[in-house]
Amino acid sequence: MSLRPLLSLLAAAALAGCASSPTSPVPTPDGTRADVAILETTDVHANVLSWDYFKAKDDPTVGYERVATLIRRARAEFANSFLFDSGDTIQGTVLADYQALVAPVGCDQELAIYKAMDAMGYDGGTAGNHEFNYGLPFLSQVTGTPMDIDGKRTDRCAGPHFPLVLSNVFDAGSGKPIFKPWTMVKKTIEAYTPDGSRLQVPIKVAIIGFTPPPILKWDQRHLEGKVTVSGVVEAAQRYLPQIQAQHPDLVVAILHGGLNTAPYTSDMENGGWYLAGVPGIDVLLLGHSHTEFPGPRYADMKDVDATRGFVRGKPAVMGGFFGKDLGVIKLALERENGRWTIDRDDTHSEVRPICPQKNQCVPPDPAIAPLVAQAHAATVTYVNTPIGQSTVRLSSYFADEGDMTALGVVNAAQRDYVQRELPKLHPELAGVPVLAAAAAFRTGFGGPDDYTDVPPGPLTLRSAADLYFYPNTLAAVKTDGAGVKAWLEKSAARFNRIDPASTGEQALINTHVPGFNFDQIQGDLSYTIDVSRPVGQRIVSLTYQGKPVTPSQPFVVATNNYRASGGGNFPGLDGSNTVLASQDGVREIVAAWLKRTGTLDRTDLPAASWHFAPMTTRGPVTFTAAAGKQALAAADDLRNIRQLRDHGDGSATYAIDLGKAPAGASRPTVHQRTRQ
Repeated sequence: MSLRPLLSLLAAAALAGCASSPTSPVPTPDGTRADVAILETTDVHANVLSWDYFKAKDDPTVGYERVATLIRRARAEFANSFLFDSGDTIQGTVLADYQALVAPVGCDQELAIYKAMDAMGYDGGTAGNHEFNYGLPFLSQVTGTPMDIDGKRTDRCAGPHFPLVLSNVFDAGSGKPIFKPWTMVKKTIEAYTPDGSRLQVPIKVAIIGFTPPPILKWDQRHLEGKVTVSGVVEAAQRYLPQIQAQHPDLVVAILHGGLNTAPYTSDMENGGWYLAGVPGIDVLLLGHSHTEFPGPRYADMKDVDATRGFVRGKPAVMGGFFGKDLGVIKLALERENGRWTIDRDDTHSEVRPICPQKNQCVPPDPAIAPLVAQAHAATVTYVNTPIGQSTVRLSSYFADEGDMTALGVVNAAQRDYVQRELPKLHPELAGVPVLAAAAAFRTGFGGPDDYTDVPPGPLTLRSAADLYFYPNTLAAVKTDGAGVKAWLEKSAARFNRIDPASTGEQALINTHVPGFNFDQIQGDLSYTIDVSRPVGQRIVSLTYQGKPVTPSQPFVVATNNYRASGGGNFPGLDGSNTVLASQDGVREIVAAWLKRTGTLDRTDLPAASWHFAPMTTRGPVTFTAAAGKQALAAADDLRNIRQLRDHGDGSATYAIDLGKAPAGASRPTVHQRTRQ
């Protein structure tokens, strides 16, 4: 035999030996089981540290640095885990605004929040609606995702060290998704055969991301003509065939959205319930709603197990907001017919808080703060820039009940800006009355410290940030008396309907209507809200400069870009009647107004524009606010408010006497109201 045939035989024998060697993949036997933890953060809103930039003090009830501790504990508990983020990550604190607007990070710099998240080793995430607040060029830069914007391709810059997926936002020119719509995450997990033997086996988890379709309305100035958006179900159906062709073991849908069983539409804001019904999706991660799932808010929803955490049979979780919680799905996997299946009887979800009890919060992870120390210090210095003085305490503790001190500053600044700038663009509107609309963004939703509270004394940029929480720009819309009334009727849905004959306690606030959708309009306007009437029929005694407002009477209303472009689904507001779309932020406009004012006195604030219609109730009408603030209510002329009981957690139940007029309020009689 020649040497060449001999070598060929030896090579063939070697290959045969390799094919049967112990290193070859061994099929995972049926009956093998594995527990896998799916960990989720959502709506962190750049709360990297446990620090309140508005009050300039530590706040242990929030902060990603404490969520990091929960992540490490969960990983110690579960041998197998994946970590994902459901969006609204890069916006929401003064730190975020500083890095985006004041001293923008460079192409080679990573955002503070992404530095913190990279320290924890994420497996993937998606973009929420607030990712788009600073515009596409900034989003492209800080996520390390080149995009085609206005005919130019952006550079690849520093971004998070994990994949971001988004399947329902597309470049308007090319029709291609601006992010990868989905990706595959591959790991080796620990599993156990029926006889107890431990195995190391591979697993492939596909992730697909979704953002709320209404971003086109909410960030119209940044997105119009640049991107298109599809519904979440349509996007899932578009890409799931591609995903299934790669034979994943699990498909995880990462949705920045909540649950809504109303009839499905392609622009549905919270399409999670319908997404759970799409075949091929195994696990659902939720967000956007700033609440917890599983949790009582969803207790009565169809086909939802709000105790164990299932939506239409699919395990799901929504891990709170502001770095207050970690979402955890404990998936029990079992091998059947050569594939992994979910054992639903042994699977459940939970939301783990950083503060299980009052004054009992987990410690911060020591690795996080040093990563962001420089950016944090620069932000603190920035927000302490002096801008004036105030003799008035400006707070939102009782903004829902008629205290307009904090809102008065915002409305005065907005109105002043529009009155000065609008005639330059539209001289024909110079004689049209200008009103201003603002909502109290901080009304206790995030806990007893989640209120605007600017004490008398020096004012700084921190004060302006407290007065105006979001980085909205100013806009003005042209409307009429009918439009103003419809606007106020929509806002008045913030209240429950009160039955005067009821002897039990009645809650004043409808918690399903967020505080940021309770617009209060000022500018020589006066109106009464009658909460004994049904929604849509509550605004009575609507006057301008003391005279009844007529349906056709023209007005210009100063507001923000979110509201003007349709945010909140207010009637008549869809962007089409915008007459001023400023590039100036409302917060900056407020700061400039305060600086020009010098020393703010109560006479600089517009008069409170509304009050409740008088009503004597047999039982108490109640609401929840921060404890121990009754004297503050009285100081702001709300002497019809009294604290009933302290909850011991910083909050309290108050009663409001709707039959007792606040000081200085001018109220129509019952007969006058009946005739209107």
